[in-house]
Amino acid sequence: MTDARVASADILADLRGGDLLDAAFERRAGTLDARDRRWTQELVYGMLRRRAVLDALLTERVKGGLARLDADLTDILRLGVYQLLHMGSVPPYAAIAQSVELAKRRHGIGASKLANAVLRRVDRERADASALTPAVPADPIDALALATSHPRWLVARWVQRWGVAEARTLLERNNVEAPMVIRPFGIVREQLETMLESSGIAVEDAPLVGDGLMLSGHAALAEVGAFRQGLFFVQDPAATLVTRYAAPPAGATVIDLCAAPGGKALELARTAQVVIAADRSPTRLERMRQNLERLEVRNVHLVATDARDLALTEADVVLVDAPCTGTGTFRRHPDARWRLRISDIAVSAAAQRAILRSAAALVPVGGLLVYSTCSLEPEENEQQVEHFLAAHPDFVLEAPPAGTVPDTVLDGGLLRVLPQQHGVDGAFAARLRRTGAGRAGT
Repeated sequence: MTDARVASADILADLRGGDLLDAAFERRAGTLDARDRRWTQELVYGMLRRRAVLDALLTERVKGGLARLDADLTDILRLGVYQLLHMGSVPPYAAIAQSVELAKRRHGIGASKLANAVLRRVDRERADASALTPAVPADPIDALALATSHPRWLVARWVQRWGVAEARTLLERNNVEAPMVIRPFGIVREQLETMLESSGIAVEDAPLVGDGLMLSGHAALAEVGAFRQGLFFVQDPAATLVTRYAAPPAGATVIDLCAAPGGKALELARTAQVVIAADRSPTRLERMRQNLERLEVRNVHLVATDARDLALTEADVVLVDAPCTGTGTFRRHPDARWRLRISDIAVSAAAQRAILRSAAALVPVGGLLVYSTCSLEPEENEQQVEHFLAAHPDFVLEAPPAGTVPDTVLDGGLLRVLPQQHGVDGAFAARLRRTGAGRAGT
């Protein structure tokens, strides 16, 4: 039994227990070598991206359906089928034998016999593509949800908002692994590109951000000299655009609320005199501290605090990088689509309103409050801004300075980055200037 397969099953068990995928992966796969870590990531993340189709295939081949099986055994079957159908580097006999052994160890001989029968049937049918194509539901929303492995309620929302064609593009892009994009730090892009290519790492231009570099393939960052020297950090262009949209003036004091993992604070630190990076998670702040040390950044100060109960002084710019449903980053977090419930949108919006109320008190007259999320949902974005402005007449929405971000990501002064249109993560932001023209409400 390979350690990578055991780790894969353990990661999925952790997800069922409420853990997030990134944290579970680091805990269970952190001790594996680089090759096994990458293999485990391909298996687990890939399976989650195709879970609905895998379940449809298994339901047709498990007597009584998947509902009668233990959830852990169902995940073992999903992993086995994914290896057979989507991981050409895995010999079929290995995918079957290892899955059967895993089922036996965790659930006994009966489970192993079931796994053996189901996986051998799938293997026999692999030559006939039609045999491994699930029946297409008559309802078009059901069909699209199955084909792209997303919850039906979410597919229905997005189809209603953007239409079938654009929603399909978004859903399909969520199933493609996001590339790694890096930002030079303390070095110009051309120098960094030369260093990376001399180390055998191919790069391409990143979309929307002129000095970003997109790495081809899968580089182990810890082994890259330029990374150890603090010459770049990882950041999707959408996050970079948020900080460019914020456009703090040179020498400004900036507060970055909900700051972890810290990429936006690093961008803000390029022009700000000081950045107060606040987050309520000591663990995430410690990872930020390590990154700041690697990059030798001295003007970012970390504060452990809840953004809804702040004890900070005023600042020229306050960035609220609000916790959200994260629907704009599903390509990075394939577990999130299965964890999210429609009721979570309202819960998230309520928490965001509380954070915005708290953050507004830190903005002096003439100061700037920037609200951002990585959500695609209007309840967390433009509706949140509308609610805030109605309750705080001393703030106004304003457009960013000319040339800070491409016009293609601006929508009436708002920043709106959409995966299906721009090919990067989703992001939203609004610049809210305090004018002193009224009294803040609730």
